Amino acid sequence: MKNLEKAFELFDDYNRNASEHLIHEGTEYPSEYFYALKLHEWVTKLAPDASESLLLASRAQHIGRWEIARSSYPDGRVGYLKWRTDLSKFHASKAAEILESIGYEEEIIQRVQQIIRKQRIKDDHEVQTMENALCLVFLQYQYDDLIAKTSEEKMVNILQKTWAKMSEPGQNMALSLHYSEEGKRLIHMALSAA
Repeated sequence: MKNLEKAFELFDDYNRNASEHLIHEGTEYPSEYFYALKLHEWVTKLAPDASESLLLASRAQHIGRWEIARSSYPDGRVGYLKWRTDLSKFHASKAAEILESIGYEEEIIQRVQQIIRKQRIKDDHEVQTMENALCLVFLQYQYDDLIAKTSEEKMVNILQKTWAKMSEPGQNMALSLHYSEEGKRLIHMALSAA
């Protein structure tokens, strides 16, 4: 476990360099550091017996995300998808670099990269657990902010896509979260229309 703690420390130090910050319960955090902590928390709730590879991936899923700006890609869906693909490769590569630096075995590094890249998502329980956790972080910490900036129709569409990404354990956890009245209304709309 010593290596695991060292890896967390290095991932966290890297993510503390995030250019954007947020305030949560009166404390300021670099955004990617905050979301990495929350993603790790959700993974451990969803999978109390999570493997070391899954735990490592949860803390490095979006490492250094601010380094590849969305604005450096064309507008529209094609540009967005290219950005997401390049980000995924970058996160996997950065995680591997850090894990190699502290002597992790190649087998674990490759497994961490598979989870970060979300390979075989519907056939791989750990990758699906990560996807569930990512959706739950969105719903718990980013959903209400997005409601304020997004049309009702688009928000319902986003919720339906989010729901479809989750397996039943993730959906059940999502239903147990506390939402604003508007958040509840939109979820009800999205699930009724699905």
